[in-house]
Amino acid sequence: MAALAQNETRSTCCYCGVGCGVIIEGDGQQVTGVRGDPDHPANFGRLCSKGSTLALTMQPGAMSARALYPEMRMSRDQPRQRASWDATLDHLARIFADTIEKHGPDSVGFYVSGQLLTEDYYVFNKLAKGLIGTNNIDTNSRLCMSSAVTGYQATLGVDAPPCSYEDIDQAQCLFIAGSNTAWAHPVLFRRIEAARERNPNLKMIVVDPRRTETARAADLHLSILPGTDVALFHAMLHVMLWEAWIDRDYIAAHTEGFDLLRTLAREYSPQAAAEICGIKADDIITAARWFATAGPTLSLYCQGLNQSTSGTAKNASLINLHLATGQIGKPGAGPFSLTGQPNAMGGREVGGLATTLAAHRDFANPEHRAEMMRLWGVDRISSERGKTAVEMFDAVKRGDIKLLWIACTNPAQSMPDLANIRTALEAAEMVVLQEAYANTETAEFADVLLPATSWGEKEGTVTNSERRISRVRAALPGPGEARHDWQSVCEFARRLEQRLRPARESLFNFETAEAVWNEHRAVTAGRDLDISGMSWAMLESAGPQQWPLPADATSGQARLYADGRFPTASGKAKFLAAPYKPVAEKADARHPIRLTTGRLRDQWHALSRTGTVARLFGHAPEPALAMNPGDLARRGLADGDLVSVQSKRGALHIRVEADDSIRSGQASLPMHWGARYLGGQHSFGVNTLTTPAFDSLSRQPELKHAAVRVDAAALPWRLVAFVALPPGELVALHDALRALQVGIAWLSAVPMGRGTDRRDTGLLVRAAHAGAPAAEWVDRLDRLLDLAGADVIRYDDTRRGSARRLRIADNHLIAARLSGGVDAVVSAEWLRDWMLSGRDVTTIRRLLLAPGAAAPAGFVPAGRMLCNCFGVSEEAVRASLAAAMGDAGQRLAATQATLKCGTHCGSCLPEMRGMAKSCEAAPSASTQLVEAA
Repeated sequence: MAALAQNETRSTCCYCGVGCGVIIEGDGQQVTGVRGDPDHPANFGRLCSKGSTLALTMQPGAMSARALYPEMRMSRDQPRQRASWDATLDHLARIFADTIEKHGPDSVGFYVSGQLLTEDYYVFNKLAKGLIGTNNIDTNSRLCMSSAVTGYQATLGVDAPPCSYEDIDQAQCLFIAGSNTAWAHPVLFRRIEAARERNPNLKMIVVDPRRTETARAADLHLSILPGTDVALFHAMLHVMLWEAWIDRDYIAAHTEGFDLLRTLAREYSPQAAAEICGIKADDIITAARWFATAGPTLSLYCQGLNQSTSGTAKNASLINLHLATGQIGKPGAGPFSLTGQPNAMGGREVGGLATTLAAHRDFANPEHRAEMMRLWGVDRISSERGKTAVEMFDAVKRGDIKLLWIACTNPAQSMPDLANIRTALEAAEMVVLQEAYANTETAEFADVLLPATSWGEKEGTVTNSERRISRVRAALPGPGEARHDWQSVCEFARRLEQRLRPARESLFNFETAEAVWNEHRAVTAGRDLDISGMSWAMLESAGPQQWPLPADATSGQARLYADGRFPTASGKAKFLAAPYKPVAEKADARHPIRLTTGRLRDQWHALSRTGTVARLFGHAPEPALAMNPGDLARRGLADGDLVSVQSKRGALHIRVEADDSIRSGQASLPMHWGARYLGGQHSFGVNTLTTPAFDSLSRQPELKHAAVRVDAAALPWRLVAFVALPPGELVALHDALRALQVGIAWLSAVPMGRGTDRRDTGLLVRAAHAGAPAAEWVDRLDRLLDLAGADVIRYDDTRRGSARRLRIADNHLIAARLSGGVDAVVSAEWLRDWMLSGRDVTTIRRLLLAPGAAAPAGFVPAGRMLCNCFGVSEEAVRASLAAAMGDAGQRLAATQATLKCGTHCGSCLPEMRGMAKSCEAAPSASTQLVEAA
């Protein structure tokens, strides 16, 4: 690997499971820049919009959200108070020991995260299952990856993705199911785009109810009805059987259980499946032909398959297709589950789920338990399955679990049925939150807050989607009194040992992250994920490595099962014959819309980190429910209207947007928006709506699907406010606005950003209520936005109940608040864009106080930012593409040369390519003139 400058540190990105290498630039006190590591085999220097802005998440303003010292409270009616680490850990050890002695080890639970490092995960797992003796430790990976885990286990024998990223370069057919790869794994999609450019014959099939950016790029888009994947996969196998496209020799030599699956597949003719899936039978036949005969086929899949009550069946039914056609263990072929978190794989390796032990061992197997007891030096490991995520919070609510320790995750935003989760957190005797950020939705429920280091400050390892282990390195110390997660756990565990097993040698005498890693490495010896030959020194000198890498090997294994042998009792893979079952919650007369959830291009999970960077809100500026234009029209709704969305569990208010990529009867909502961005008296964010129903095998909840009704919001009083801010003040003001969610039906507060200048970074606030809220509420908002001073321009129409407040400095609009009826806030939209454009107010002074005033002639708002790297709007890109000459590729190249968009991180390239194709298909102005003549 190339040498780095003195102030540079190699590490790994903290976002998705692609596992991109990064180079951190800093001065020892602050991160000053981040760029992609050209030597890292996961990304070769590429970064997406999120990764390329990591340095901005480490700036002083963003850091204001960090937890800096331990806090405790002795009763729920008191605020937490600062405490020392010793006092806090002593208090916790006493409470946990007393509770375990009185109620047993299963009276405590741990809910951890795929964002932890492997070393953190390992000690948490050892604490719960080894020292305490409970399997009540689960992870937020349960919400995203457990169906992939059980799918691999049920068919291939163990939880091991058999493929590598290099298979993308060798595939002849890509089958992408339930994944908007272009947005969720952008760097991987860059690799897909490059492979298609090199190989024009490469077929790409995308299975997704929505016409996402990934689907727009496909050769064949199967826009199935939500949740019908199993019927589709069985129908494809039906076609393969009929056309003799299966590999009978491979099936006979390397698999078992095919006869039962073949009998089941006969029931799913293309015509029958077309009725279930809502697509054409001919398209099913085409998909089956390409999958079976185009050449090596690589399938990529994610939450669309996993987050389902039939998630295991979906995963296994897709793997069935690979086994039936022999498309596994070969270059360019195999079933490849994409992980959503940076270390979901690492957590699975150490047994961080409530359903597994370390190194893919099974706690139901007495030999596995005995082996772990010997390796850990403990007398007992429970044989009872622990409580998984949904079950764990239900147990807390019932009082079965008294003490809940949450680390590096935000269940008060990310779990389904949030009203139930909040009730559970309130019912717990104690909630411990180990977290880097003090402003998450879960933080308000914490009785004890333990400050943790975060990306850029931690040392350890992570494993990406292709089983590649990379080092994470610290470029600077943690802020305040924050400690590494593994350190906090070990210090607590040593105190707990003194009470639970006094006078015995500690199980947690780890002095460094490397020491934890070495024990984890030893535990894997002889297992399918054996990394006993992968030393810390190897990772330092040779860079990231794939497992398995046993002691007698010099390099890792790129793909598994090339010899046709599988880690099952028979050595053969197993077909799983699971019939199609519909989603848990069907649309009906009361809830006629099928809601699906998804991800945004520039945001990640609960926005704890990306939410501190205003620039990342340019592409999707605020929460919105996407619906088919026809469905909006039938409800008398228009783009931008405020609606009420109701499920059986709760309701929220949100703006609606017309989106022709969504079929009639469906709606889509990004999963990121929690109460900090989309709140009110009875709304806690998107997962207010989602169902806790889960897969009986994987225990993964059906976060992807819910039945809802959508109506115009009966909230006639409206408010729109916005303020320009220096980037360093953004997070503090956003946090302060949280208090205003009490006493208002709907409040949305979202950062605005298009660059680094003062006037294009700020905060947008929208609110609505059944009537005008208390004057004191509005006054509090004005004070927070600095709209209460003598220099503020004021307008009040008491007869109409409308009001305006505007603050101008240096002849520029700095802040505004418009409130009253719907008509009173209409001009807020263009006024906000005027402020963001940086123009002075000389030409619009007479319009500032005019309710309903239209934008001045010639002013065109910049609109949505397509390229956040260079601040290029969608309209600017569209105009440039239209003005350029030539085919789609030439127009795209000309626009990139002129505007630079798509030349840095490349996250905007899929949309730009689609827009270029539209320009190519549309007749040019000169062509239209010729035709008219």
